[in-house]
Amino acid sequence: MSESSEVNIWRSGQFRAYLNGTAFSGMAFAMQQLLLNWILVGILLLPADQVGLIQAVIGIPGVFLMLMGGAVADRADPRNLLVGIYLLAPVFPLFLIAMHGADLFDVWSVMIWGLGIGVAQSYSMPAQQAILNRVTGSQVQQGVTAATAAGFVVQVIGLIFAGQIDRFGVAPVLLSQGVVLLLAAWAMLGVSRAPQTAPAANGQNALRGIREGLQAVYRHKVILQVLVINFLSSIFNAGSFVTVFPYIVKRVYNGDALDLSGLMALFFAGAAISNAILLRFMPMQRPGRVYLLMQLSRIVVLFLFYIKGDWWLLVLASFGWGFNMGVTSNLARTIVQESAAPEFRGRILSVFSVGMVGSAPIGAIVLGWMIERFGTLEALWPAMILSLLLFVYGLFTPVWRYRSDT
Repeated sequence: MSESSEVNIWRSGQFRAYLNGTAFSGMAFAMQQLLLNWILVGILLLPADQVGLIQAVIGIPGVFLMLMGGAVADRADPRNLLVGIYLLAPVFPLFLIAMHGADLFDVWSVMIWGLGIGVAQSYSMPAQQAILNRVTGSQVQQGVTAATAAGFVVQVIGLIFAGQIDRFGVAPVLLSQGVVLLLAAWAMLGVSRAPQTAPAANGQNALRGIREGLQAVYRHKVILQVLVINFLSSIFNAGSFVTVFPYIVKRVYNGDALDLSGLMALFFAGAAISNAILLRFMPMQRPGRVYLLMQLSRIVVLFLFYIKGDWWLLVLASFGWGFNMGVTSNLARTIVQESAAPEFRGRILSVFSVGMVGSAPIGAIVLGWMIERFGTLEALWPAMILSLLLFVYGLFTPVWRYRSDT
């Protein structure tokens, strides 16, 4: 990457406003991930199979909303969409605060809060990703990497806030989540409006847009294979992080919310560092090969969890897992982002988001059942086996041969 290109992207006021908006929203959604897990596992003390089912119920609606959000993002101004979502989302942490104060803090109130924030996150992701090309111009790889790295850094901050729930209580932590979402809306106002190039999506137009987006994915073989690999990988890898990881901390190491937040912060710190390193090598000519090779390295990291070593080994494995995830998620998104046609980019990225986030609820059900049936650490085996199979499969797809034009 040349020095001039690095200077240009960071001097752009549009890009800085975009980064601020995604940073604040990323912080709030990172808090959600820890808070939901710990409330279910550490406060309500639910068994793993029930937690997995609740996580699926909360996560599955987001799969459909991501596709709808992608269709809307291609037909309207995604900036306005994000501002509206971030202004409305604080209603849900305020709701849970009220339920907690009224002594109605139970599974149902937690599910309503979880569904509300999950809907906001799912509907906003395609719009957030669609804006990136507009604020980075031709420097897509650098923009994706910088935005991803910044997102991981602020997620660490959000996890530290969320980890104080045992110390300060539910209400202050949830209130901070609502404030951060409002700050995200304020920051996104700094991104200029985009001209509307197509009629705003009503229900019929949105469904047609989703169908066209799926057809565009199918026609582009590289994008299709990246999405297939990413989706299958996320079922048990993202599923392990969402469902198995909290139980490793709680049951295997007898940890608390602060321990979980610290390890999750290390996870995202590893992801941020890996993206900072990638930024120095952007643009990459063969990102697909690196993406597939990282499937193999994940097996080693997960095996470190499985052998149940001392605390320092758990710390090392958490950092390594995040480092691996940072590389794979960045390169998968980069390939899709730079390959997608502009008129379908929001919809294609919404399908990508489904693979990143929507597959975890499927894994949560299976892995929650495995934890209660076979043990916490045994539930790591599906992710390790699948990582090996996906690497072998990827060797025979266009992903291995993919060459970037940037």
